[in-house]
Amino acid sequence: MRTDRDAMEYDVVIVGGGPSGLTAAIRIKQQAAKAGREISVCLLEKGSEIGAHILSGAVIETRALAELFPDWQERGAPLNTPAAEDRFLFLTEGGSFKLPTPPQMANHGNYIVSLGNFCRWLGEQAEALGVEIYPGFAAAEVLYHEDGSVKGVATGDLGIGKDGQPGHNFQPGMELHARQTIFAEGCRGSLTRELFERFDLRDGADPQTYGIGIKELWEIDPARHQPGLIVHSVGWPLAADTYGGSFLYHLENNLVAVGFVVGLDYKNPWLSPFEEFQRYKTHPAIRGFFEGGRRISYGARALSEGGFQSLPRLTFPGGLLIGDTAGFLNVPKIKGTHMAMQSALLAADAVCELLAAETPAAEAGAYPAQLRKSWLWDELHRVRNIRPAFRWGLFGGLAYGALDTFVLRGKAPWTLGHHDDHTQLGEKSAYPRIDYPKPDGKLSFDRLSSVFLSATNHEENQPSHLRLKDEAVPVSVNYARYGAPETRYCPAGVYEILGEEEGAPRLQINAQNCLHCKTCDIKDPTQNIVWTVPEGGGGPNYPNM
Repeated sequence: MRTDRDAMEYDVVIVGGGPSGLTAAIRIKQQAAKAGREISVCLLEKGSEIGAHILSGAVIETRALAELFPDWQERGAPLNTPAAEDRFLFLTEGGSFKLPTPPQMANHGNYIVSLGNFCRWLGEQAEALGVEIYPGFAAAEVLYHEDGSVKGVATGDLGIGKDGQPGHNFQPGMELHARQTIFAEGCRGSLTRELFERFDLRDGADPQTYGIGIKELWEIDPARHQPGLIVHSVGWPLAADTYGGSFLYHLENNLVAVGFVVGLDYKNPWLSPFEEFQRYKTHPAIRGFFEGGRRISYGARALSEGGFQSLPRLTFPGGLLIGDTAGFLNVPKIKGTHMAMQSALLAADAVCELLAAETPAAEAGAYPAQLRKSWLWDELHRVRNIRPAFRWGLFGGLAYGALDTFVLRGKAPWTLGHHDDHTQLGEKSAYPRIDYPKPDGKLSFDRLSSVFLSATNHEENQPSHLRLKDEAVPVSVNYARYGAPETRYCPAGVYEILGEEEGAPRLQINAQNCLHCKTCDIKDPTQNIVWTVPEGGGGPNYPNM
């Protein structure tokens, strides 16, 4: 442990400024005010501002928001576009068929939002209640007491050069100590991964399974704009053995959010989620929305798709997990914000109860206990078998989903399991290469012009935050057996193979392009790539995603 770091003391430290972290901060302050107590709360956000790293579709269900702020409309929450029409399409290469909208996907009463702007609004509410928010500070280390319980976190050092040595602008990180530390890092949190191992939190749980979601924001021709229209699709361009699909949401002001999700348990190492998304936009049923329009933003992030059977143990001495870092996402409903917020509400209440006790316990045991009694637990349990049923392919998954929803009603006497995504990738010799068309610059684009629209930036003179356990593996294993899949599953062009023409291939890592989606950490077949936090403030700067 460093001895030259300053330390600050709080009752609660929250890591992550997404919907769950901000909701927990607000709820704790609300409960403290109701009880006439003072609870100090600090929230760290690695993005340059609240919302900078937030990316989601997003259609939001207001159930948890109404519990947090019954007067959310009067407070000016940026939920400006009520859901109007749902369409669910099956795409073939040249055509489309309208399918019945599954009940979980019906969006009456929901709102199409920019989740980043919603989080910015939550941040304003939190600060008004006295929460100390520090954007641009990445929590890089978990701190522990001598008895092994979590003591808090430390932010990363600033001014470390590429050689690993302190530069002229070096500033040591700050320690933040807390009675309880709430981890709300989002999908595949780097500190959460350490906690899983240290406290064996995944014992008895299925492996988490993930998807990568790639999104663009477009300003389209007003004549083609239909505020409130929600379109989802399955089928083309993905093969029937690959889980995934699209979303297309019409917001206000002629804006359309369009995106594509690919399950990271895909097998073909030649598949590129980015290129599949670009192909999707050229489909006859889709391209008309965008012709004559202008692409204004781009981004990507991973999603926790394991659901009920993949939930870890949520508490440990000194802290707890909430939101997507724990895996609260309803895959059939294609929504996680309401679940992330509800988990935060229950966790915040449990933390307040713990802090008020004469002899506080080490763990907030009321949190998992109340969770099991909540609508969140019931909702996740009812849909637990739908995502893993797609192991039988698209048609098998759709058929089982209909059976589970309409006949079994989520009460099947069995629970289907998940597998680690990185174990599913096949060798390059077993699958045909996929011939992706060149981008036309109008509907489809290349990676680098896309990354430009994400406003991604990292301090160049810092060690790479994308680390290899063994520098020989990318060529000796990934390139030799799998055709260097990291060059295709990364949506930002971070990984390149150079020197093929000279017969001496080598991996180049362009860490400055990283969108912080964590896909490499998840899908790398040998788990040789480790994603860690760069200097605080680095990464994308999404305006309205």
